[in-house]
Amino acid sequence: MNIQGVVAEGFEPVRDAFARNFEVLGDRGAAVAVYRDGRKVVDLWGGTKDADGGPGGEPWAQDTAVVVRSATKGVAAAVPLLLHQRGLLDLAAPVAAYWPEFKDGGKERTLVVDLLAHRAGVPALDRPLTAAEAADGMSGARAVAGQQAFWEPGTAHGYHAQTYSWLLSELVLRVTGRSIGTWLAEEIAEPLGLDFWIGLPETEAHRVGRVAPVEPPEKAGMLRTRPRRNVSEAYADPGSLTRRAFAAIDPLPDENDPGWRSAELPASAGIGTARALARFYAATIGVVEDGARIFTPAITARAGTELSAGPDRVLVVHTRFGPGFMLHGPASPLLSPASFGHPGRGGSLAFADPESGIGFGYTTNALAKSVTADPRAQALVRAVRSAL
Repeated sequence: MNIQGVVAEGFEPVRDAFARNFEVLGDRGAAVAVYRDGRKVVDLWGGTKDADGGPGGEPWAQDTAVVVRSATKGVAAAVPLLLHQRGLLDLAAPVAAYWPEFKDGGKERTLVVDLLAHRAGVPALDRPLTAAEAADGMSGARAVAGQQAFWEPGTAHGYHAQTYSWLLSELVLRVTGRSIGTWLAEEIAEPLGLDFWIGLPETEAHRVGRVAPVEPPEKAGMLRTRPRRNVSEAYADPGSLTRRAFAAIDPLPDENDPGWRSAELPASAGIGTARALARFYAATIGVVEDGARIFTPAITARAGTELSAGPDRVLVVHTRFGPGFMLHGPASPLLSPASFGHPGRGGSLAFADPESGIGFGYTTNALAKSVTADPRAQALVRAVRSAL
């Protein structure tokens, strides 16, 4: 595998781990980037642009972007936190103060912070949406507003895998009058020079690689470990909250479809580069190379504050969440207990670690069966840790 890019002295283990991901763990096209104390120390890419392109396919380029699924949630979480930082959104206020229709179905006491921390009680829908409805900017908001809560909001947590898109999008629209994709582009991505979009512009479509599900190679035995029985049963049971949460859009969309790529779905359809993810997270914990920064120190501290912890009613494992970010824990190991970020189902991962000054981003077009802890991403995290 011809690995392109650069690593700073001392971070060579990351290059070695990245190469091994292709040789042993089944990567087809991928990139990894790392910032430390605001300076880029790793910027690597390799493989083919399209997961189904074969050995002779177009190579992954320096600016290749891919869908990062739920890693989108972490980037999207910066929007309500920035609105709070600017005094435009009260995280302790009821969601219905901004979105009156949301109070139906036993949700009148749901707070904004509950919505961000997966405590809103609406991880699934009684009637799943079609892909067209999910992307139309209206049907999703109506569905979650009218949905009866599955538990009393604020009293428990469960991963809002798909419904997070419509919860967060509508909240941002009600507060700002702008869609979340527009707000992110104008207030975060463009000022920081990030190649990241929630709602891909047609002008950038040529850069985006095709994703595809992959099976791990036989020699990658570590990828074939069996999940706990109760987790397997939850995913297999059509009536479980786990299955229903992930099937809030049914049938599942074609993630390579141009229409889907242009949809503004902050739970699952963000598209970007590993470099953009690493720079984004570096800017959440400090100043990056050209002086850009996203959060004040107080908001950085808030981003990593635990709000939900323990048994997750959807993922059926113990998870930890802050305000929109997944926190370090057994279900999703990051760099240290202080880390905050978000994995994407199938492989991608991005996070910040305030203790070490690390901003990390990994993207791949080869979507494995992993949900929150992909072995390829974890190998890269271990390599970063060894370099510190």
